[in-house]
Amino acid sequence: MNNENAVIYIVSDFTGETAELVAKAAVAQYPKFDMKMVWIPYITDKVIIEDIIKKAKNVNSIIMFTIVAKELKDYLVELAVKNNITYVDIMEPAISAISKAIKSEPTYKGVMRKLDKEYFDKVEAIEFAVRYDDCKDPRGIKKADLVLLGISRTSKTPLSMYLATKNIKVANIPLLPEVKPPKELYDIAPETVIGLTTDPHKLNAIRLERLKAHGLNSDANYASLERIAYEYKYAEEIMKSIGCKIIDVTDKAIEETASTILQILKEVIR
Repeated sequence: MNNENAVIYIVSDFTGETAELVAKAAVAQYPKFDMKMVWIPYITDKVIIEDIIKKAKNVNSIIMFTIVAKELKDYLVELAVKNNITYVDIMEPAISAISKAIKSEPTYKGVMRKLDKEYFDKVEAIEFAVRYDDCKDPRGIKKADLVLLGISRTSKTPLSMYLATKNIKVANIPLLPEVKPPKELYDIAPETVIGLTTDPHKLNAIRLERLKAHGLNSDANYASLERIAYEYKYAEEIMKSIGCKIIDVTDKAIEETASTILQILKEVIR
């Protein structure tokens, strides 16, 4: 057994995303050690728990779990203690703190149904973002919670995918002077449309790198400042004609821009 490294079993009676995030954050504090993570979601019965214990007891292991069902959680803890396996109940401190504050015991009921709905809503939003990426089908414009506009390389697709993880259905539309925007864009509320813009010189550098990555000539019109200025002016005219909000994404992380968008959407909902 290697005492320096460990296998971390991420166990949950749902997706295990919370346990996985906590495990990754903890593991990141030990960069010199090679720790393997084994993800085991959707635990439904004791047989699966017994199988996990059989594997975990033969290696230097830690079990990190988010199990809501009390019977399954208690069984996992019982077997872990019996086999001298280190375990971390990630949800228990939060549940105990709330119980103490409100002087009430948790029901351990109804959580799975709520989580199931959130999960499937997220999957649906991600599938939506893929289906209506880059204006593949303009019919998605009227179905979307949000429509993103912008010239090439203004982070439309990564933003769409990130916002989808927040259960927001996003369609994105590239703006090209040679292509007329879909008519559906003018049939929706401008409050549900956001234009993305960026510094032309930064965009020039990004496009040059893209050409280089594809083995193309850096002299291509796509990356020229003249072409970018032309596209920029055209996109600005379209956005102003719609009356949508415009966000400058220059040097901003996807999360930062998404946070701004989410705040805008909250104001719209109010």
